[in-house]
Amino acid sequence: MNQQTLILDLDDTLIHCSKYFIKSKNQFAEQMQDWFDFLSKDEILQKQLEIDVKNVDKHGLHSSLYPESLVLTYKYFCVKYGRALKKSEIELVRRVGQEVFELEVQPFPYVYDVLDSLQEDGHQLYLFTGGDKKNQRRKINQLGLDHYFVDRVFIHEHKNSTTLKKLLNRIECEKKSTWMVGNSLKTDVKPAIELGINAIHIPSEFEWSYNIIDLEIEPSGTFAELESLLQLPVYLRDYAFIHEAI
Repeated sequence: MNQQTLILDLDDTLIHCSKYFIKSKNQFAEQMQDWFDFLSKDEILQKQLEIDVKNVDKHGLHSSLYPESLVLTYKYFCVKYGRALKKSEIELVRRVGQEVFELEVQPFPYVYDVLDSLQEDGHQLYLFTGGDKKNQRRKINQLGLDHYFVDRVFIHEHKNSTTLKKLLNRIECEKKSTWMVGNSLKTDVKPAIELGINAIHIPSEFEWSYNIIDLEIEPSGTFAELESLLQLPVYLRDYAFIHEAI
């Protein structure tokens, strides 16, 4: 078996993430409509998305930014329509956002079987995830993923080519046998392609628009798109078979 170095994303690749935010945003929008009954849900969600993406681009993926984006959205519409800001409403909105980070997260149902297969096939597994350490560690520990990654966990609030390059330099891997696997074109696939390693895109059922971009760079390594993480072990076995035969 041709052993590979696999760098795996966490949120919406191994575990559910976006669906919790969708539920939270809908709850926020419904609350906002109680205060601004002339606003459509789409108007509210579009403004929240605009504020959220701007903050993430500037400050990274810290968990405090999401609740703050809800508060800033509330304040925006209050100022725009001359509604008095209320401390109780601000705290209610912030609480809606904070609850996302207190939920017991769920892995995709087949994750442990896939990770077991990848380990049995001899691949070296790394976890490269975006967010603040406290929140990401909470999820990793809760789901027992330390068993597979041990000290090979890398958490960055800015998940991009710069932080991926730091990881690659630290583990001293060969580009031709190294893969970035994740759901985000922006924070998983694009950095991998820019750095010349292989990339596997596994689209999420619920995708944050922040992650969706046009890839304007030609891969120098292998680039594949799989429908499910379940296909990953077989794909890598087939890849190894073909390349060992060449």
